[in-house]
Amino acid sequence: MATRKKYVQVGTGGRARFFYEAIADRFSETSELLAFCDMNQTRMDYANHVLSSQYGLAPLPTYTPDRFDEMVLSHRPDTVIVTSIDRTHHRYIIRAMELGCDVISEKPMTTDENKAQEILDAIPRAGRKLRVTFNYRYAPHNTKVRELIMDGTIGEIFSVHFEWLLNTQHGADYFRRWHRDKRNSGGLLVHKATHHFDLVNFWLGSRPKTVFAMGDLNFYGRENAEKRGVTQFYTRAHGSGMVGVDHFALDMENNPQLKGLYLDAEKDDGYIRDQSVFGDGINIEDTMGVMVRYRNNAIMTYSLNAYLPWEGYRVAFNGSKGRIQVAIVEQTYVNAGGNPALEGALEKKSITVFPMFGEPYEVDIDEGAGGHGGGDPVLLNDIFGVPEPDRFNRAASHIDGAMSILTGIAANKSIATGMPVQIDQLVRF
Repeated sequence: MATRKKYVQVGTGGRARFFYEAIADRFSETSELLAFCDMNQTRMDYANHVLSSQYGLAPLPTYTPDRFDEMVLSHRPDTVIVTSIDRTHHRYIIRAMELGCDVISEKPMTTDENKAQEILDAIPRAGRKLRVTFNYRYAPHNTKVRELIMDGTIGEIFSVHFEWLLNTQHGADYFRRWHRDKRNSGGLLVHKATHHFDLVNFWLGSRPKTVFAMGDLNFYGRENAEKRGVTQFYTRAHGSGMVGVDHFALDMENNPQLKGLYLDAEKDDGYIRDQSVFGDGINIEDTMGVMVRYRNNAIMTYSLNAYLPWEGYRVAFNGSKGRIQVAIVEQTYVNAGGNPALEGALEKKSITVFPMFGEPYEVDIDEGAGGHGGGDPVLLNDIFGVPEPDRFNRAASHIDGAMSILTGIAANKSIATGMPVQIDQLVRF
């Protein structure tokens, strides 16, 4: 057997399992995970319990963040996997590279332009590689859109209209967690929309140039609930008596994954996973509109709302030879609250081409098993397995990671100032 690549992982919350289970199971012959790092010992113990009970593996050594250097120097991994809270990504990415490792980072790469610049400066200095995991690129329907545009199906793209809907299960979940504080996540225009902005960059084969945005907190938060006549409030769902009464009250007690990862772990760091979405302290938007001009002169109008009755997106491309319309309905989910294969899984999908002087037709789309419309298994093979030739260049570099978040970062600045923002004024490449 060929030498396995060695990994360590920092951050063992909900998204971490996507990576460590893949190494333990499907990619055990090509990859080996050596250690965990997290500020919460209970969460690391839970990860080790999963590896032991489901894969028969011995517990991995665990390290707190102050021992990150010790972990890397002791185990000498080829690559560090970063799945910590968003605002800390840059810290671990940079230090891992300084210690001689490549890095795989969960999206978003980081949360603001200053941290992005630190990462961009560190990469040539350290001579290491950074990869950002954009699984939506790998979903068959999204790859098919890239193929249609690359092959000139509707000619030169002039405009894009992109509407993403988060529903009252998945969308609400961002307002229970650490994501509700923009300092932690960059808000939904960075944390969530990094997927969407990356898709547009990928589809168009271009980069953002100018961004203008508006956004508000209209639905979640205590003040908005009061305006709608709500009079009964609680700080968190657990112990409030509101589970089963309020649609938005998260039941962690009866969900083994949420209980093991978060409820049982509260004693270590005080993190509350089931805060009321109608509480105080929320400073991210739930209603957002963005306009972007790209370097190829295409214009995008983008909408993101986080409180809608169904989950998915609609996107239309208008070009010199016609129009492409995409409609996707995704299954709803709560992060770490169930089967990860259901995250972003499809309920309905369609791609329709409207030629300029021809009959519209539906495009055949390959079926993909697994999370995010079948993109997750393909991404994981690209990372931990033997990558196959890819004419679409779906593997995302640090440049791709930067360009996706810079759209959201610029949008945040535009919301704050009321002015358009030039991407090339945010960072230096």
